[in-house]
Amino acid sequence: MDKKKPGKVVSYNKWGYIFLIPFITVYVVFQLIPLISTFVNSLYENYLKLGIEQVGPNFVGFENYVTLFKNGDLILYTKNTLIMWVLGFVPQIIFSLLLGAWFSDPRLRLKCSAFFKTVIYLPNLIMASAFSMLFFTLFADKGPVNSLLVQLGIFKDAYQFMNHTGSVMGLVAFMNFLMWFGNTTILLMAGMMGIDPALFEAAEVDGATSTQVFFKITLPLLRPILVYVMITSLIGGLQMFDVPQILTDGKGDPSRTTMTLIMYLNRHLGSSKNYGMAGALSVILFIVTAILSFIVFKISATNEKKETKKEAGGK
Repeated sequence: MDKKKPGKVVSYNKWGYIFLIPFITVYVVFQLIPLISTFVNSLYENYLKLGIEQVGPNFVGFENYVTLFKNGDLILYTKNTLIMWVLGFVPQIIFSLLLGAWFSDPRLRLKCSAFFKTVIYLPNLIMASAFSMLFFTLFADKGPVNSLLVQLGIFKDAYQFMNHTGSVMGLVAFMNFLMWFGNTTILLMAGMMGIDPALFEAAEVDGATSTQVFFKITLPLLRPILVYVMITSLIGGLQMFDVPQILTDGKGDPSRTTMTLIMYLNRHLGSSKNYGMAGALSVILFIVTAILSFIVFKISATNEKKETKKEAGGK
């Protein structure tokens, strides 16, 4: 009887591998092969000269990478992207934590919570292009926002929102905040509702305040979800494209201060169809995303180890 058991385990494992075949196939076809082909393309000179004459493909090694780092645009656009991401992510995580704490707290007994949760999530369903066109109309020189500000006497003349770096960056960040804070709230709320209620009851018996409960119990237990939210938000932020593209008509104005990395990539894939330079930029973006995600994960893991050691030392 004992000799037959290993054989049965192997036969059951076989089905696990069979069920993995569709995922592996999709991953190889749509992820791995495009990733390898992108890296290969980055090693070639391949573009349309003046939009007519085809140049290449000629093997140039890492010359495309050198060109990207030499002209200085890559650093500028990376900085623009990260600034707009931070401006949108910081209020997003703060509001999401507050709303998640309120909605998941049974002591508050909020009425119509299902309705408010739906309303909070609704902006996530609106297309970014529609959001951008709406804000472009609202904050135009002769738009309703300017008309209201002039009528209230805040400005004598219409404020040109699209011609000032701070206002354009602020609008992009605000739109990203509005579109994504609902999704983040739902994720954090799910994590909070998964925490054992006995912990909150014990803290309440011990006389802990709501603030102490939030920082000493809720936040530490939410760490895995917070890390997930931060990494996915960072990846999405580095891929920021549609909002600034539509809001600035693809120019990244004023003075390229709102030009993002994906907008820069889109330029290389425009009329010149510079596949070599676009491939090099895609590989760099992939590496930057991986490095930043790894840093976020390591910082979180280090802080968790420190807290565990402190608790062990305290005991």
